Amino acid sequence: MKRLSIITISMLLLVSCTKFQDDINVNPNLPSTASNTQLIANAELYLPGLSSSPQGEYYAQYLAETEYPNLSLYNQVNFGFYDLYAGPLMNLETVLTSGKYDGNEGPVANQIAVAKILKSYFFWHITDRWGDVPYTDALKGKGNFAPKYDKQQVIYDSLFKALEDASNMIVTGNISNDIVYAGDMTKWKKLANTIRMLMALRLSKIDPSKGNTEFNKAIAAGVMTSNADNLVFKHLPDASNQNYWYGQVFGLNRSWWALSKTLVDRMKPTSDPRLATYGDKSKNTNDYAGLTFGNTAAINKDNFSLMGTSIWKQDAQIHLVTYAQSLFAKAEAAKLGWITGGDAAAKTNYDLAIEQSVRQWNNNNITGLATMMAHPNVAYDPATALKQIAEQRYIHLFMHGYEAWAEWRRTGFPNDMVSPGGKAVPRRQGYPTEESFNNTTNYKQAVQTQFGGQDDLSGRVWWDKP
Repeated sequence: MKRLSIITISMLLLVSCTKFQDDINVNPNLPSTASNTQLIANAELYLPGLSSSPQGEYYAQYLAETEYPNLSLYNQVNFGFYDLYAGPLMNLETVLTSGKYDGNEGPVANQIAVAKILKSYFFWHITDRWGDVPYTDALKGKGNFAPKYDKQQVIYDSLFKALEDASNMIVTGNISNDIVYAGDMTKWKKLANTIRMLMALRLSKIDPSKGNTEFNKAIAAGVMTSNADNLVFKHLPDASNQNYWYGQVFGLNRSWWALSKTLVDRMKPTSDPRLATYGDKSKNTNDYAGLTFGNTAAINKDNFSLMGTSIWKQDAQIHLVTYAQSLFAKAEAAKLGWITGGDAAAKTNYDLAIEQSVRQWNNNNITGLATMMAHPNVAYDPATALKQIAEQRYIHLFMHGYEAWAEWRRTGFPNDMVSPGGKAVPRRQGYPTEESFNNTTNYKQAVQTQFGGQDDLSGRVWWDKP
């Protein structure tokens, strides 16, 4: 009996000692797995990549290459999307499917809602660039390296529902670790509905009835009401989270980009006060001068307006979804008859959209706004309203090239885009080259059903109709 007691006590000490060692060897500041809101924050770090991309700026023809012209000549056909799947989308899918939630990070419903909103936003971006893409069969893991492609229409329908569900499930209480809205769920709700509204307008030609319905449902649910609601990524004055363009212009001393003639020739005649933010005056003429997009001849870059300092500074903000965008959308919807008010409502929203755009870009300074608004090219004209709305939206979306490119494909404005070397502005991007041998069957079927077997830049995605 005495021997048994000694053994028992020894075993207890061994167990206790092991548990003690386990506890003291766990660093609470270096967890082995990320929490849900940490995964959301990590996904948010990918947001600048949806805007800060030279290729996006070339597709929208905002910037012209001053040296070594290459990408602006539309020579590259195939582009990768794997980083978006493996990075932000996988993080968000983990939040949605793990079933592990910590109430200390905010209401579980809100954690799920934010993950749904961000996942929808990333997928919207992806499908608008490539067309049909892996969606329902993607992000499954377990060795599924050949997911089927979903039709873009199916993806859009699913995203409309996901965003609506996310908006409806939001409850009182903020979430932690949110580097975009600091956990403010009121703003997340407005973002979800504003994205729905902008997506709905994409259907203006392919399915106006569906677009009309989704547009009005989004408005009723509550969209952005001020620039304070904007989806903005705020870079830091620190190398660990700095603006991409800062690394290029300052870090590598590259003055390789000038404002395009397409852009400057729209802004300069109207005395647009945003021009001074977008670019600098040329050194030689002390005036704004745009460079012809796709130019391959030798130039003196001091004769042209290079990218503005506030655009490439280290902690520059990236504007992704904005109040001005929602106002331009309402202006177009009023003109199309999707919402009531006709030209009166269209003008009200159009005028306010331009004002809010100037406020956004010029730090709330509207000096010069009245002069610009009085210019014949800007003052609302019912006869040319859709063109004016599209072109002012284009000016507003500066440096958000992929979004501006999508709107150009939908509306056809600006209607004077350049075809460098005779190459038309792309209508889509080609799939990653790896898909042809990693996911052969699904890849071939997607290319055949959408584009007649040609995986190039000329195919039109589902909603992009002449």
